[in-house]
Amino acid sequence: MYTCKGDYVVRVKEVPFQRSSLNHEDIFILDTAPKIFLFSGCNSTIQERAKGLEVVQYLKDNKHGGKCEVATIEDGKFVGDVDVGEFWSLFGGYAPIPRESPSVQEPVAPSIKLFWINLQGQLRQTGSDTFSKEMLESDKCYMLDCDGEIFVWMGRQTLLTERRTATKAIEEFVRNEGRSSRTHLTFLSEGLESPIFRSYFANWPKTVEPRLYEEGREKVAAIFKHQGYDVKELPEEDNEPSIDCTGTTKVWRVDGDELFLLVVTEQARLYSGDCYIVQYIFPGNGKDETLFYAWLGCRCVMEDKTAAISHMDTMISSARTSPAVAQIHEGKEPAQFFSILQRLIIFKGGNSSGYKKFIDEEGMVGETYNENRVALFRVQGTSPDNMQAIQVDQVSSSLNSSYCYILQTEASVFTWIGSLSSSRDHNLLDRMVELFNPTWLPVSVREGNEPDIFWDALGGKADYPKGKEIQGYIDDPHLFALKLTGGNFKVKEIYNYTQDDLVTEDVLLLDCQREIYVWIGLHSVVRSKQEALNLGLKFLEMDVLVEGLSLEVPIYVVAEGNEPPFFTRFFSWDHSKANVLGNSFERKLAILKGKSASVEGHKRISLKAKSRDSTPIGYRSTPVTTNGRGPRGRSSSPIPSGASSDFRASGERLLSSPSLVVKKLFEGSTADNSAEQTTPLSGSPATELRSSNESESSTQDRNADDEKLLIYPYERLRMVSPNPATGIDLTRREAYLSNEEFREKFGMSKPAFYKLPKWKQNKLKMSLDLF
Repeated sequence: MYTCKGDYVVRVKEVPFQRSSLNHEDIFILDTAPKIFLFSGCNSTIQERAKGLEVVQYLKDNKHGGKCEVATIEDGKFVGDVDVGEFWSLFGGYAPIPRESPSVQEPVAPSIKLFWINLQGQLRQTGSDTFSKEMLESDKCYMLDCDGEIFVWMGRQTLLTERRTATKAIEEFVRNEGRSSRTHLTFLSEGLESPIFRSYFANWPKTVEPRLYEEGREKVAAIFKHQGYDVKELPEEDNEPSIDCTGTTKVWRVDGDELFLLVVTEQARLYSGDCYIVQYIFPGNGKDETLFYAWLGCRCVMEDKTAAISHMDTMISSARTSPAVAQIHEGKEPAQFFSILQRLIIFKGGNSSGYKKFIDEEGMVGETYNENRVALFRVQGTSPDNMQAIQVDQVSSSLNSSYCYILQTEASVFTWIGSLSSSRDHNLLDRMVELFNPTWLPVSVREGNEPDIFWDALGGKADYPKGKEIQGYIDDPHLFALKLTGGNFKVKEIYNYTQDDLVTEDVLLLDCQREIYVWIGLHSVVRSKQEALNLGLKFLEMDVLVEGLSLEVPIYVVAEGNEPPFFTRFFSWDHSKANVLGNSFERKLAILKGKSASVEGHKRISLKAKSRDSTPIGYRSTPVTTNGRGPRGRSSSPIPSGASSDFRASGERLLSSPSLVVKKLFEGSTADNSAEQTTPLSGSPATELRSSNESESSTQDRNADDEKLLIYPYERLRMVSPNPATGIDLTRREAYLSNEEFREKFGMSKPAFYKLPKWKQNKLKMSLDLF
């Protein structure tokens, strides 16, 4: 008999086969020759029961060859069931399980301790619970014991022998203390501390970290320049949208309790003092998907902000589907938003009555854009289908050498070309002028050759910045479970996450730093997108990972069964799992017993009432395809690989596979004893279905193309090779490696590598000097 504990990571322990081992809090598994019984304590959660079924699945496959019955027993329910009688007969008949008296005291959080590790490998405690950065000396090694997690910090002045001694001392400490094999060991070097480690220290100093991302770009630029390429034409980063951007768009301007639908020609002209709702309908997975944005101008009033979220919530609650929604702020828009609107102009000022009232009450001078007044616009973007003109203060300090600008005066129009801008920027500048007014005949001015009239229009010449702000390196996404109980907001991180960790009874949050996603399970307590947006804001306020994220980071809300491609790209996604009905326990039980899980093809369940249209009556208008272009190729969502997933040929079971820890616990298992045995039983899927035939065929096509490429040794393909290979695709250096050398360097085959998301591919290539 075994007991199981945990909702996301299961801890399995063998217990004596006797009635006294049972309790009302945990899950128990009784393994007999003909049948496996799962006993669920009445106080256990649905998630814990579902995780218990994963262990039952393992026992059935590995100890019974997949041929045995499975019975579930629910604590406290007796309905004359044969399985219930058989279960209790094994204990000599039924007898009530005693209830433990409720504890008066709250559980005490384990004490956090800091130890110094001396040269002899001995641990000396230097503090507990409250720590400061000054306690860490650069010539010493320290251990921060957080009970379930241990950090080992090594000063930059420590010797290699000291670090080895510290490592051995930590291993001995874990053994002697009888710590679980699940204990996380994290080794850190001075200056490279993780946010979680820093969070244990009071007032950790804010230091300017080395911009390794930018330094790497500079090295790559130097290599390309040496090889004769125009460095200015190198793209900033891969901004390819994750959805089809040829859909239809509607935009409403918010004015308190009223909404005004904008005509097509005005949809991409927004004002900083107003709020807008953008509805975008695009081709999805065999059907049309809908995405709503609430765009909040940087000068809008609180009344309009609140009204915008409320109006958007009303729109989606009246829809037959449950579309994804997002709250975004001016200046923090995601790249996807710009790709959808394609040609965007943001003006100063506003037209809402709330904004105008605020200006009058404060006695401020209105700055709403007027063609007869001086206006300065910064032009930015990546392509003619993704360009923006942002109105900035009409002063010289608003200029930047890395951009191009449009200066509109009463008498003429100037285009200012920064000395560090690229020919791509110049092309966007010309197109934007035409978008403003095709009849304009602007005066082109290059930086350094400005006439006096130009500076006079800006109030005189002044200093201005030269370089463009480069976005720093973005860490891997983090998944968190959000719990709101009794007014307390709790956050729990889920490591090595997979799609199976999106439990239907929970609300989870995916932190991607530049944007966050709140995922709502169908059986969760959250019943509105507005409530989910508030949870996302609470998370940003907590700053769990000490990332210093702005409260204006875009917040997306995604409902289970309606996940858009720009969310599923962070998972190895299987659409068949997203369409299975029932709670997490019912879904896994149906699969375990060999029944076909209930599936509703392409189900779309709204969090609120349903209606015939996604737009309320009174707000409807004929959809207009943006700019009438033909369809553009849709970018498929990348699929993460088997770091946490094991793809098998069978597509029947959708349960998670128990880890090597569990395999070691049960006798007769076929675990590889040479493998590392510290992996927790988490949501790693035992089998994953292919996300789509389309992605599989595209991988096969790429493999076929790669077979036709010439083979070069690794040393010739490196970025800084003394004898570089010529005539190759510099963005796919890895494709020219032989299959054997590729597996040696990357630790996986080429097909497995190309199933990884693009950011993970680039990260691996950078570590091998191939990117």
